[in-house]
This record gives sequence, structure tokens and C-alpha cells, in this order.
Amino acid sequence: MKIINARLRQKAALHTLEIDNGVFSAITEQSAELSAGNGQIDAAGKLLCAPFVEPHIHLDAALTAGEPNWNQSGTLFEGIERWSERKPMLNEADIRRRVLKTIELLVQNGVQHIRTHADISDPTLVGLKTLCSLRDELKDRIEIQVVAFPQEGLLSYPNGLTLMEQALEIGADVVGGIPHFEYTRELGEQSMKTVIELARKYDRLVDVHCDEIDDPNSRFLEVLACEALFNDMGERVTASHTTAMGSYDNAYCSKLFRLLKRSAINFISCPTESIHLQGRFDSYPKRRGLTRVKELNAAGINVCLGQDSIFDPWYSLGNGKLLRTLDFGLHICQMMGYRDFQSALSLITDNSARTLNIQARYGIEVGKPGNFILLDGEDDYSVVRNQRDVLLSVRDGVRIMQREPARVTTPNWIDR
Repeated sequence: MKIINARLRQKAALHTLEIDNGVFSAITEQSAELSAGNGQIDAAGKLLCAPFVEPHIHLDAALTAGEPNWNQSGTLFEGIERWSERKPMLNEADIRRRVLKTIELLVQNGVQHIRTHADISDPTLVGLKTLCSLRDELKDRIEIQVVAFPQEGLLSYPNGLTLMEQALEIGADVVGGIPHFEYTRELGEQSMKTVIELARKYDRLVDVHCDEIDDPNSRFLEVLACEALFNDMGERVTASHTTAMGSYDNAYCSKLFRLLKRSAINFISCPTESIHLQGRFDSYPKRRGLTRVKELNAAGINVCLGQDSIFDPWYSLGNGKLLRTLDFGLHICQMMGYRDFQSALSLITDNSARTLNIQARYGIEVGKPGNFILLDGEDDYSVVRNQRDVLLSVRDGVRIMQREPARVTTPNWIDR
């Protein structure tokens, strides 16, 4: 496969790229625009980018909003209650149908790597088993990591720890946690230590729903970061949400950031979900309810953005478009300066790949897998501003999705 007239991120010139045996074999700067020959892909000056990465989604719950009841308050905790009502209806066929439909949405929008959480607060573990099975079946078309996620608590849910170990034995890629949902502070702190112990025992990654609450006294992040630091695991550890950080005072955060930088842990923010779920106890002034994405990014701490949900008990919208999530995130986090726009796509590409610990085989470089997407724009700024569709997605040198650019007919009165 040969692609000509492609623009690359942070580079002014057009480039030609070649993929042989599923791997980038050559990337060459062009001195002028080229004419396409037989079998060549003409990027026509569009931006060729590493694939989008969805670092945080709940595929087992996708497309279940309103089944059997809607989340009328829109709160996080009612969402958990509504999901508890839906769980008895779960079976392999139900999960497979919804997950495949959701993955199709993601692929249509340029995603080639997914980290999904699977609720293991279920003695049957049907969600986790089904997602692990689909991960293996689809591995040649899309990469999936499965998180064993104890939605109702690792230590507070009956046999939660046993279920976690069973999930890891079955083949979950990542150890999850939810310390702020444990019954007591002590159980929350112990759960963070247990998560790290399990990750070391089973040689797995870690991704914790950490401090997803407005309570400024919810400070399990410092425990997670400290355990990651002491066990030299930071790059393999992720703190998702950390929305309580938006309620921490600056004096505490100045101390906390020192630990976070030393620990080298990763962060995921889900802006559309957090702006909707958090701040529910506020009248006015009302908190945004997000973690400090802008400040983490400025401090050189790895942070990325995810969708979290698509039409489920916690979020009844969503369409698989990470560019939409990025757009929301830049607005909500007040990252609206031109410098922010110039590197904005990193929040859903490179930073996310680092979070999933796949950076060694990710990116537009000779010798790496021939995976890329073609975006309808010339650079990060134009792609984010115009919010157009992904035009092409190629994995290992094979096209997995393609669409034509939208065509618009201009009314006659504009020509006048």
C-alpha cells in the first residue's frame, strides 16, 4: 500500500508513506504534490494520523438506557441502581449483540484500540467472559483491553475479591477498582493496595475509577499514586475520572502534583459524562466536576480523554465520536488557546496509547504496524474546529473503513 500527498501532524510538507507486510516501510517528505498511480491512495492534503484510541468505555452496559427503567435524576448513584436492575437480564447473546454494534460505531469513527470495563459485581461474570471472548475473536481487526471492574466495590461487595481473582484467571487484562464506593475510607484505602498487589501477582495493568465524586475529602488518588510509586509501576497504572480533584484546594493540589509527577501514573477524563454526573449537589455556583485536565497536561503528566458511555444508565447520549468528546473536553477544561488546539489530537491518540501501554507499537513510524486514519483537515486545529467525519481507517495495511467526504451544494443566493 502506498499513500501520497498526506499531511502528518506537526509537519508542514506533504508526505508519501508505504506499508509492506502490514508495517510502515517508508515515510518520505515530498517536494511537490504528486499524481496518483494505480493502486495508490491519494490523501489529497488531508491529515494522516495514528488511529483514535478509546481508553475508557463500558461496552457491557452500552445501548441499555431505559432498560428496564430510565435514570430520571441523571446522577451517578441512580445510574448504578438502574444498572443493578439491568444486570439480571444479561446473557451472552445480549452482550455480544450490543457490544458488536457499539464497536462498529467506534470503528466508523476512527477507533482501532479500546479499553473497556466489565462489571465483575456479578457472580456469573458473564459480561467479563463475553468481552474476553470478543477480544480474542476480533484481535485481527481491533485491539481490546478488558478491565475487571468491581462496580459495587472490591471489598464491600460479597465475595468481591474472589470474583476479581476469578476474572484475572479468566484473562482480564487490567485490574480495576472503585475506592470511593467502598463502605469506609479504610476499605477504600485497602482496596488500592490490594489492586496493586493483584497487578503484581498476575502481571496486569491497573485502571481505577478513582474519586469519581465531588467530595473534596475523597483522596484515594494519593494512595493509588503512592502505591504505584513504591512498587515502580506508575506507567502501568491509570487513574480514571478523579473528579474530586476539581474540588481540591490549590494548597493540597500543589503537594499532590509532586507525588503524581514522581509516580508517573496516567489519567483519563471523560468530559461529557463528568460534566453531566458531577456537581449534582450544587445550586450555584455550580462546579464543572472534572479533574484538572489542563493543569495535569501542563505539568507533563499523561492525561487523555474517553467517552465512558454510549446510551447506558449513566449517559443516555453518545455516538462513538471521540472528536465530539475532544471538542467538549477542550471547552469544559478551558483549553481554548491556539497552542492547545495545535496538539489537541494527542488527547485522543498518543496520550491514550501511552495510557494503554501500547506506545511501542503505535504511531506513524517506520517499523511500526501500518495503522492509520485519514482525517478531513490539514492539522489538529482544522480537524477539531470542523468536526468532520473520519474518511479512512487502515489496520495492518488493510482498509477497515472508508467514506467519501461530505458534499455540500451552495444555494444560488450565496453566489450573488
